[in-house]
Amino acid sequence: MPPRSSISNSAERSWHNLTRILAIADEVDESLYGDKLLNFQADIVLSCGDLPWDYLEFIVSRLNVPLLYVPGNHDPVPPPLDDTWTPPRVEWPARGPQGCVNVDSRLEDAAGLRIAGLGGSMRYRPGPNQYTPAQMRWRALPIEVVARLRRGDGKRRLDVLLTHAPPEGFSGRYDDLAHRGFPAFNRLIKKLAPRLHVHGHVHPYGMTQADRKLGETLIVNAVPYRLLEL
Repeated sequence: MPPRSSISNSAERSWHNLTRILAIADEVDESLYGDKLLNFQADIVLSCGDLPWDYLEFIVSRLNVPLLYVPGNHDPVPPPLDDTWTPPRVEWPARGPQGCVNVDSRLEDAAGLRIAGLGGSMRYRPGPNQYTPAQMRWRALPIEVVARLRRGDGKRRLDVLLTHAPPEGFSGRYDDLAHRGFPAFNRLIKKLAPRLHVHGHVHPYGMTQADRKLGETLIVNAVPYRLLEL
């Protein structure tokens, strides 16, 4: 089992009512097909992208808890929701993993947490789910606006920021364009102060990548999985 990170405020929560998060990203871990998955007793699963949809469907069906995800740059783009439109000579995938919730460019409340998602990586070649820094800045802006408006319901603006790529300056030993982080994520963290930012995209390849902090926000690389408590 990986080290468990606890991000609780002892003045607000006690050990028995923490939300247990299983965060997954980029690499299929065969051990999760066994009893280890159930032993985690996760309350929610967060997927950072670039994982096979049947893997996500297996996890959500086995755990029967909410699974929220964002797409990675290697994930397909689902077709429009209008069933009357069919692209010629193109075999499109299903609209997403069954039983899972795509939170790309959205806020969602689940398992007592307020979660915002932004999928995709830096644009480095032709393909889906890739963005320039300016494009990601525009995609992130509605999340900031909506999170600020929702503060009036007595909850935090944001508990978790879920992305595929890391924030700028947090890609570890990788500095190539493909793995470079987005400055838009740094802005969201500074403005909304989520307790947790979980991402994938940067493969540790067996090397332990320490958790990092930006302000009071814990930044976690979830590849291939991490068990977290919030």
